[in-house]
Amino acid sequence: MSLPPWSLGVFTSIDAGLGVHLDVAKELEVPSIQLHTPHAAGRTPQAAEKFLRQLDDFGIELTCVFGGFDGESYADIPTVEKTIGLVPVATRSARLIEMKEISDFSRLLGCGAIGLHLGVVPHDTKSQEYAEVVDAARKICDHASLNEQNVHLETGQESADALMQFINDVQRANLFINFDPANMILYGMGEPIPALKQVGSHVRSVHCKDATWSDQPGVTWGAEVPLGKGAVDMRAYLTTLKEIGYTGPLTIEREIPQDRDRQKEEIRHATELLKQLRKELLGIA
Repeated sequence: MSLPPWSLGVFTSIDAGLGVHLDVAKELEVPSIQLHTPHAAGRTPQAAEKFLRQLDDFGIELTCVFGGFDGESYADIPTVEKTIGLVPVATRSARLIEMKEISDFSRLLGCGAIGLHLGVVPHDTKSQEYAEVVDAARKICDHASLNEQNVHLETGQESADALMQFINDVQRANLFINFDPANMILYGMGEPIPALKQVGSHVRSVHCKDATWSDQPGVTWGAEVPLGKGAVDMRAYLTTLKEIGYTGPLTIEREIPQDRDRQKEEIRHATELLKQLRKELLGIA
């Protein structure tokens, strides 16, 4: 399937994570999805075949599979530092193995991109801790390369400067960015539009998500809000995507799994907003 420029997408989940279920994407007539990877028991060839049949029946294309791990928590910023991604030393080896398994499962799904939150990378780029995280990222990229996949790091837990430094240090041609403007605000890591312009040459997928700033940016969380209701200027966001030449899917992410009806309705409103902006900026209905 060949998706048109700025086709709409939604972040989905089978049995884990914060995404909506696939039937919601079908109901909203969204032509593409990103997928939060299933638990290990659900990452089998049989499960892959079943999911691919569903995608084919629904006319939906899978564009990226996101890794996630047991023990991760987004309760607050200090907990993120301790639990998320490949940065925590105690869980790194096991998560490296699992991320490679996720890459292999994604290949069964015919997906050419895997994504993840790497975690809060050590700030001292000369430290041994930083070098070890760089090495972990290289191992993931090298394994993904064997599966003919790119690796997309999701923004938010680092500034644009730090992210570009890290990508340059990893030195792998298949390492790119999944840009999430709301995460920049939630984590207090900088204004999203200037950040997007700075990292734009590496952006291969995006989230459309909105948020408001914390009164202590970088110390406490901001708040995720419905698209168009927060501090992300969505018109400026899409205008900047156009300027950097991004033509991939606009994947909506709305993380309120505790209220599925509200989640679906807010995603519906997000699709209408994005369709309106897409028509104004690209002339595509």
